[in-house]
Amino acid sequence: MSDPARRPYDLATPAPNGLRRGRTTGSCATAAVKAALTLLLRGETESEVEVSLPDPDYYLLVPVEKVARLAGGVVRAEVLKYGGDDPDNTDGATIFAEVAVNGSGAVRFIAAAGVGTVTQPGLRIPPGEPAINPVPRQMMQWAVDEVLNGAANPGFDLAIGCVDGDRIAKRTFNPMLGIVGGISILGTSGIVEPMSLAAWMASIEVYIRVALGHRPAAIAFTPGKIGRGYAADTLQLEKKEVVQIANFVGVSLDYTQATLQEQQTRLGTLWVLGHPGKIAKLLDGVWDTHSSKSGMAMGPVAAVAAEMGFAADLVDQIEKANTVENVVQIMRTQADARGYWMEIERRVAALMAPRVPNADRVAVRLFSMDGTPLGEAA
Repeated sequence: MSDPARRPYDLATPAPNGLRRGRTTGSCATAAVKAALTLLLRGETESEVEVSLPDPDYYLLVPVEKVARLAGGVVRAEVLKYGGDDPDNTDGATIFAEVAVNGSGAVRFIAAAGVGTVTQPGLRIPPGEPAINPVPRQMMQWAVDEVLNGAANPGFDLAIGCVDGDRIAKRTFNPMLGIVGGISILGTSGIVEPMSLAAWMASIEVYIRVALGHRPAAIAFTPGKIGRGYAADTLQLEKKEVVQIANFVGVSLDYTQATLQEQQTRLGTLWVLGHPGKIAKLLDGVWDTHSSKSGMAMGPVAAVAAEMGFAADLVDQIEKANTVENVVQIMRTQADARGYWMEIERRVAALMAPRVPNADRVAVRLFSMDGTPLGEAA
């Protein structure tokens, strides 16, 4: 019986961007656990189960494809992953749970075939554990409690898997994150928000955690591909120590500080590498550099030129340039172009540093569109 105070979450209601929402792998795995436990403990086969969501006002109705008893007192249930309109590699995959009593009085999570195992530090799950994130684990614990309905908990093994998950995982970021053997069981709300900024930012947080996981001396942020060669060849950073942060400069700095605080450690140098068209926007106090959230950077870079005493006609050219790459071309005629870009690097780094007090140094290096160093690195 569902709690009358809760309402079913309606996946038919579009997200604000007009796209269809879906069910996370965490919700699917939880539904499989609940269906398997219901047959194991009550002898009842369910074609649909209620999954409690982290939002206490809602539950999610999830169809169950198959439930069956296996040998050795194990019950297996299968649920199809539904990603809505999100470009999700796991959409349509079969997520399954194989459940058995273990007699320990506690729930134990196991990676069955197709679900990965964490091998590197830095993620929210420690190395050696199944790649089942904290919120899905909590949701599965709720499912156990709901099926028990007050009865004593004998303890259960919850083996979570995904049919063909090893192959599916090769199309995800799991190999880069050091998750081997299959997919991850993910989700923070139980609901897939299609092509959402929240999902994008959550993935950046994961990469920052992985970058900091082995306590490196330095990591680097790049808004895009520009600067990655410098990070590898000159800074000698490992691939996992270079995080592509897109437009999310502010939240990436905040994620870094939060992770360092959680680790109770410090970072020697945070490098920020990229084109001034993105990075110089910070001179205007802009921390999300997407064009919908910020203007172009010609104004602030022109102001720097004026303050440095460049000729008024040059400052005017900079201010009226079509793009910051055009400013790069204009400045190539100036004897002190390198000093100009170094000053912009210095000012941007000074703005960033207070957001990451656990970093001993924040250093910015700017590059043109073709990867040519402009300032300190030139």
